Amino acid sequence: MFKLNKLSAVIAIGLGTALPVQAGLLDDLIGAKFNPVSTDKGKAPEGQKGSFSKPFAEPFVYERSVADDNNPELKGVRTDNKCEGIGANGKLRCKPAAGTISMLPNGDFLYFNALEGTEDFEFSILVDFGQKAINDQTRMMRIPEGANAASLWTRPTDVDSGANPDGYEITELIPGLSNKETNSADGALFCADVAMLADGRIMAVGGTAYYSEPGSNALGYGLTELEGLKNSRAYNANTNTWSQLADMNFGRWYPALITLPDSKMFVASGVTKLIKPIYPNAPEQSGRNVVQTETYDPVTNKWTVNAQTAQRSLPLYPRLHLLPNGHVYYNAGGQAFNPNGQSYDQPLWNIAATYNPANQTWSDLAYAGFPLKFSDAGLESLTQILNPQTAPNAAVSALTKTLMSAPMKSPQALQKLLSTANPAGNPEQMVQKIVGSGMRGSTFSIMMPLRPNNQGQYKEASFLTAGGVLPLVGATSPGGYVAVAASRIDTVKTEGDSIVDYQSEVTGSLNETRWYGSGVLMPDDSVMVFSGGDRDGVAAPGVEFPRKTAERFDPVTKKWTQMAVANNPRTYHNTALLMQDGRVLIGGHAPISTLYLKNINLAAFGFSPNDGRDPSFEIYSPPYVNNPNRPNLIGFAGGNATPAGNGKTMMREFRKGQQVTLEMAPGTDMSKIDSVTLVRHTVTTHLTDADQRTVVIPATQLTKTGQSIRFTIPDQAAVVPQGAYMTFVRTKQANGSLLPSKAVSFMLKHGNGQGVMTANARR
Repeated sequence: MFKLNKLSAVIAIGLGTALPVQAGLLDDLIGAKFNPVSTDKGKAPEGQKGSFSKPFAEPFVYERSVADDNNPELKGVRTDNKCEGIGANGKLRCKPAAGTISMLPNGDFLYFNALEGTEDFEFSILVDFGQKAINDQTRMMRIPEGANAASLWTRPTDVDSGANPDGYEITELIPGLSNKETNSADGALFCADVAMLADGRIMAVGGTAYYSEPGSNALGYGLTELEGLKNSRAYNANTNTWSQLADMNFGRWYPALITLPDSKMFVASGVTKLIKPIYPNAPEQSGRNVVQTETYDPVTNKWTVNAQTAQRSLPLYPRLHLLPNGHVYYNAGGQAFNPNGQSYDQPLWNIAATYNPANQTWSDLAYAGFPLKFSDAGLESLTQILNPQTAPNAAVSALTKTLMSAPMKSPQALQKLLSTANPAGNPEQMVQKIVGSGMRGSTFSIMMPLRPNNQGQYKEASFLTAGGVLPLVGATSPGGYVAVAASRIDTVKTEGDSIVDYQSEVTGSLNETRWYGSGVLMPDDSVMVFSGGDRDGVAAPGVEFPRKTAERFDPVTKKWTQMAVANNPRTYHNTALLMQDGRVLIGGHAPISTLYLKNINLAAFGFSPNDGRDPSFEIYSPPYVNNPNRPNLIGFAGGNATPAGNGKTMMREFRKGQQVTLEMAPGTDMSKIDSVTLVRHTVTTHLTDADQRTVVIPATQLTKTGQSIRFTIPDQAAVVPQGAYMTFVRTKQANGSLLPSKAVSFMLKHGNGQGVMTANARR
């Protein structure tokens, strides 16, 4: 079959001949694998690629209704099929796919479905979904240590999380022209964002109410609308139940949720109505995403709308991270509906920025990926000035505080720009920076390991993005359609409450272009990317070629290498997360119906399967898993759990600034121990985990006595936010690479009195 990639290779031959210095740029655009003039093709030798386990899936399908969802004794139908026609009138009931997944404090997994109900469409997702959608079901899953499949699935009480049992007050464009009386999904978890609270509960904010507008209560059909919910809810692993928390002030679909240093939760972006974002009662909100941000206090269970200066136009699921100084960093990435876009102010999404929770203000850093720093030119408030709601105050502030000095700063800024854009006189690299700059749509954003300086302070953070779609600002779009292979690292340096520098570096390209790849930071400091497709599966679902070959990024060489090939194709709504034993759990795949019609499967033509969701999982084992020299971490001195009463155990709890002692197995060569890392448990959806972090404790801060290692947990609250962490010990091999142990988990506290989750500690 003459696929798009083969056509790209033919084009590349011509371009490479005409422009031989542009090999790196062609790598970015079509992938090194398909560029015949590339010098950076990377493929791991046999035996060093790692391997994928056989896929495994839940063995039962369950009926869905309010009564069934709340019935812990409900019996499922055992089947190897994804779906069975056991619903009323033969409706299909399906196993959930892991479009969202979290690793619980004790190492079990909570996951929930995406786009539930698409298998029963009669005509098209555009006219059926407002009537056929079902609230997404959730599962708790357990995988025994070292096993290649799960041994247990349980259905939480309130399988669909229990939101809005009496309906949801939708935002009608014209009252009476919707099917709100007969729509079937008012509290779907689909498109909520998730994060771990300080006590270990999993919080979900936002979600979806499905209805038709215009639509008919009598017929049920109409033009599908997806409305973002105000709901927030939490899952408690101790009781396997969902509970409702306070509502947000704004309905949000595809928001971003992140933990602040004081354990309050910050939410940004999302859209209230996806298809028709028109709000007669709030016209200033129309035509764009939610610009207001909110903060949640878990102690008081209250949401507060932040100050007007905290408003910002951001893409859906904006890629947010917590910097070592407590500021929230927007890494100029997110989800966007390409190629036409969705927001009139979307060009602003290209600007990397930081949010200061203390004074609730945003500061613009730079045009992402390009060394044009707005602070050098006196334009820290540019996006605030361009926001109609904040423009007057922002303009006055800028004139009095910043722009007064701009005439003197701008010439130097321009000179600095010209010198840093092409420091080595390499025109190809300059072109790569320009082409690869701006917002990156539908890609992961990984915070690389945080390392202390010589004084033991953590002040710098770097972020890796790769693949996705490039911005097309000139076409008034946040992104293109065909995926790219471009890869870059953006670095932010902090000093106290200030951001002192922003730099961007082009790295080696992916070997294959990749849209919607799930990135995972591994315990050896490498980054793996899994799954995805060769083009935007939202713009034209069902006609993308899947990416099954995993790739590995080497942080030393800054190049990507192809690794093992997965069993199942997984494009939209795929997930991946690091397990306690250093392996990676791969799951998900819940695509939009083919070309927005029904689930038409074109897999016979090489496209990704679109016959519904894939409820299976696979486990990827990196090469280090079978290394006989892998260090053997027994656990914490005094044990990995403490009694909690009633025959249960409680995870170990440590506090920031506290000394911790680890015990290694007898015979461990302690001289080879290089470092200890603290890895926060993954809680991810739609490629995002805003709380993702790995904190390195270097050898200079370790005390080794016999078979014990003593270290101090960093005392910076923004470096180690409260929650569950894995502890890995790494040794350095002869070739300089790091070899990680299996991990033990603990709950990290700041000593502010918030309760710690008790759970059966499994390791």
